[in-house]
Amino acid sequence: MLDRIKSILKDPADLTMETMDNGYTRMELCFFPSMCDLKEIKDGILIPFSYRFDPDEFRRMLNSDLCFIEAGKPEEWGNMLLKGCALLEYEGKVFCYAAIRKMQDKPADTEVEASLQGPQSAFTEDLDLNTYLLRLRYNSPTLQAEKLEKGELSNTRIMIFYDRNLVDEPSLEELRKKLKNIEMKLVQASGQLGMYMGGSRFSMFPITLKTERPDRIAQLIQRGKVALLVDGSRFAIALPVRFFDFMHAMDDDYEPFWMGRLIIAFRYIGMLLSMTLPSLYISISSYNPEFFRVQLAFSVDGSRAAVPYPSFIEVFIMLFMIEALIEASIRLPRFVGSTAATVGGLILGQAAQQAGLVSSIMIIVTSVVAISNFVIPNSSFSYSIRAMKYIFVVASIFYGMVGVIITMFLVVVYLCNLRSFGQPYLSLFKQGEEQRRARRGAESS
Repeated sequence: MLDRIKSILKDPADLTMETMDNGYTRMELCFFPSMCDLKEIKDGILIPFSYRFDPDEFRRMLNSDLCFIEAGKPEEWGNMLLKGCALLEYEGKVFCYAAIRKMQDKPADTEVEASLQGPQSAFTEDLDLNTYLLRLRYNSPTLQAEKLEKGELSNTRIMIFYDRNLVDEPSLEELRKKLKNIEMKLVQASGQLGMYMGGSRFSMFPITLKTERPDRIAQLIQRGKVALLVDGSRFAIALPVRFFDFMHAMDDDYEPFWMGRLIIAFRYIGMLLSMTLPSLYISISSYNPEFFRVQLAFSVDGSRAAVPYPSFIEVFIMLFMIEALIEASIRLPRFVGSTAATVGGLILGQAAQQAGLVSSIMIIVTSVVAISNFVIPNSSFSYSIRAMKYIFVVASIFYGMVGVIITMFLVVVYLCNLRSFGQPYLSLFKQGEEQRRARRGAESS
């Protein structure tokens, strides 16, 4: 066995290969110490073979213990070792012992999708622990699981979860076809897989939802969606999704009904302001001042009296500054990122206004846009809204308020035409759920 493994892996320096002799018999053992739990190897293999050796008992352990799997195919030995298993040869048979090192043994805390009232546990980078967290939240015998591996070099494990009584079958079949056609060398994160799987590289809006919360995934499965867990990634993928799923936060379900609806309404208002407010400023200040009352129009014009260039250049300057601050707050260390962004925004905004580079009204517009963008619960959808506001700005530069209205109409048409695994992007989920229930009732009758 050891010679065959040397020919497959070319004898790497971090591979342990030993021929052990306890005085009665010999055994060949091979494993990667960095990828295996040495305590499990000691308790499961070395002690029974060296200190408590009984030929019949040891042979019975190899053939009956669930941790030992007979590995009769030499072409699979390399992949088994690289997954963190130990290989041993005893009496002419090769066995695989699952002694995979676990880097995490408890759930992580939520970092991206914080909740005031809900659970604070989040997915981790360990697929087995994530599976436990999901089954703990959705403890139903109808929860179905499918396992596969993607990536020619990474061989990343992927688990597909859905409720077999509630899932939308056409969407599930389309998912299986897309996963089958994906050809990637390395799968390192769920976002990378979702981009190739959904074809969203050329879509302005995400058609898969990524979340770190097990309770959110459990709720989406209960609504008939499919969830994907990727080994090595702390974010799960849910599909198919609708526009309204991205504007929903888990706190909406943990608060009183009308309070949750009011917060959702504020969220939609913030999304519209973030997307259209810079373009509205350009349109009204440069093309259509008649939208304002005379006093307000004079006030805006007076604040721009010292600005030496058109309003759209003013908007681009401030948008570039706020985008740079957002990126800086993300890339800087966690302890100084928020402080640096806050201080930088205050200093730059005040200095730009005093220097006559931008008007005081533009400072207010930029602040509202920055704050409104952060009310969107999903980060992927937030990026889409951040990108969309530049399309509105460009349209307002050439066509004013007419360009903003036409662009909004085109965005709505685009969303109506967009599909997420066969499901309309703007449809209400309750309609599809009622149709599936009616179909199942007709089939059962």
